[in-house]
Formats: sequence, C-alpha cells, structure tokens
Amino acid sequence: MANKKTDKRAQEVIEAMRKERGYLPPSYPYVAEKDIDFLEAYDNLYKRALSDGKVLPAKIREFVVIGILAYRGNDAACYNHVKRALELGATKQELLEAIEATIVPGGTPTFGAGLRALMKVEEEEKKGN
Repeated sequence: MANKKTDKRAQEVIEAMRKERGYLPPSYPYVAEKDIDFLEAYDNLYKRALSDGKVLPAKIREFVVIGILAYRGNDAACYNHVKRALELGATKQELLEAIEATIVPGGTPTFGAGLRALMKVEEEEKKGN
C-alpha cells in the first residue's frame, strides 16, 4: 500500500498531466498508484516529444502524432490530439491538410480516422461544448 507522500505525489502528477494534455487516459491513475516513477518518466518523455523542438513547433509535432494515430485506427487518441493541436494554435485548415496527406501512405481508413476526429471537434463546437 502506498504511503500518503506517494499518494500526494501521484495525484499531483496526474493533475499536471491532465492539465497539460487536456485529457487523461483512464489507465494512468492506476499506473500512478502502482509505479509513480515510471509514470513520471513517461510524462517527461511525452513533454519532450510533443513540446516545441529546436525547429518544429508543438502543433506540427501534433500533426505527426495525429497521422500515426489515424493510421493505427485509434480514433479516441486522434481526437484528443486534434483538440490539443487546436489549443496549440493549429487551424482547422492546417489539420485538414495534414489529414489529407495521410491518404497516400495510409489509405482511406487512415484518412477517415483523421476526418472523424476533426469532424467530432467541429460537431462539439456547434453544440457549444
């Protein structure tokens, strides 16, 4: 059983991750409880990979992530990263063009997954979510 200090640290990491990403996979609190050191290491890698680089801004890095997630058919994660790209300053037109670029190497299933994510964001905006 974890001690209070570890519990507090786990909660702080989880809240920071949720704030940074705008979402949190439901399995992460479990990992935080079981192995907070691992989750912190992963979070540091995530931040390094998806923040502004020396040349590529974070929104462009998100386009790469969206393309890979769409190829893998992971609609939920694709949607989360479309939202994050928008929060980082991407326009819907930029996202559409990035998604369009996936059709040649990834085929129509990949293209469709990306479009579904973008369409879901637009549907939510229309509903006022």
